[in-house]
Amino acid sequence: MRNPNSELRNPMTDLAVRVEKLGKRYRIGQREPYMTLRETLGEAMRAPFRRLRGNPKSELRTPNSGHIWALKDVSFEVKRGQILGIIGRNGSGKTTLLKILSRVTEPTEGYAEIRGRVGSLLEVGTGFHPDLTGRENIYLNGAILGMKRVEIQRRFDDIVAFSEIEKFLDTPVKRYSSGMYMRLAFAVAAHFEPEILLVDEVLAVGDAAFQQKCLGKMGDVAEQGRTVLFVSHNMTAVERLCPEVMWLNSGMIGGQGDARRVVSRYLGDNAVPLGEVIFDRAGGSGGVALLRACVMDEGLQVRLDVPYARPFHIGVEYQVESPVEGLRVGLRLYNDRNMAVFHTATSDCPELTSKVGTPGRHRAQVQIPGAWLAPGRYYAELGLWSPKVGHHQHLLSALAFDVIADLGVDSTGEEALRPKLDWSVT
Repeated sequence: MRNPNSELRNPMTDLAVRVEKLGKRYRIGQREPYMTLRETLGEAMRAPFRRLRGNPKSELRTPNSGHIWALKDVSFEVKRGQILGIIGRNGSGKTTLLKILSRVTEPTEGYAEIRGRVGSLLEVGTGFHPDLTGRENIYLNGAILGMKRVEIQRRFDDIVAFSEIEKFLDTPVKRYSSGMYMRLAFAVAAHFEPEILLVDEVLAVGDAAFQQKCLGKMGDVAEQGRTVLFVSHNMTAVERLCPEVMWLNSGMIGGQGDARRVVSRYLGDNAVPLGEVIFDRAGGSGGVALLRACVMDEGLQVRLDVPYARPFHIGVEYQVESPVEGLRVGLRLYNDRNMAVFHTATSDCPELTSKVGTPGRHRAQVQIPGAWLAPGRYYAELGLWSPKVGHHQHLLSALAFDVIADLGVDSTGEEALRPKLDWSVT
């Protein structure tokens, strides 16, 4: 990536990342070409002669129906010490952006300027050698980042303690579970003190306790004056960690600014596209069922603000393509402190069992009582489950809404439920 602007090299600037009109185009159905050093040098030597013959390789410069823009005309800046959340549907360009910033891939157009050492966690175990042990991979990653052995040794114990895999430290990482892989990969990326930390959706692999640990560590990184770019589908985690959020929509910036405002816009559509499904096992002999939409209130119109005393509905639209025995639709609500408030499912009403898994498009709707949820922000998590298949689909943060306090209703802000109960005084 070239550096046409000298502003970022000025020691007085507070920018860590600057992106200008960045674009990345891929050829559909083919891998991005990689060349050896010999091929690269040969290509450079032949290029002037091709131009003289009037036969330049213009394939990347001309419109072609066999290409797709993963990113197009993306421009933004990130200051040192800032945590920027990046959200968007699957395929919106989030991972492509981080790969360009990590110098894993090159942009087709535009440029990105990076000031400082970058630590990347783009996929589980990125940069690990599968045949090396966990211990050896810690030293390998440190060396790749340009650290001396004594520096690696100084941080070694903290990395092992954070990852909680001391028992398996001398086991080749190819024998690790995905959770163990992720624990060690995050610990290495965070503890080698990069000026800029890039984190993709790999936190979804860990358990809830370790996710909280990782979020806390990223907060610590930012407090130390370093920069974090955090890609996630978990809107609760994004709002909790990131004061500012950038929303990528079909490769372009759909919105950027205050986290709550941008997340509300992103989740405010009245349909949840299938591309947002985080966990998908929607097939096999147990039947096929697919989530289609999650919406609120009577008439299934989206509503982001709900008065405390008013009951409201959450509707889930789903498609059953082949019969699913025992299918249930589940809904779990979380508050903005990532605490589960309650879980409910169609299986709570046995009379619905015979209807839920029949072929066709269905709408399951549940009423949430008024004067029940404490004022604050809530997120809906959806799931389709059956005994034979297990989870057909699982969708995090399908909907976000705020319960607005009525006049005279006090709330400490600590509780998740604030039911209006009958009292008596004698």
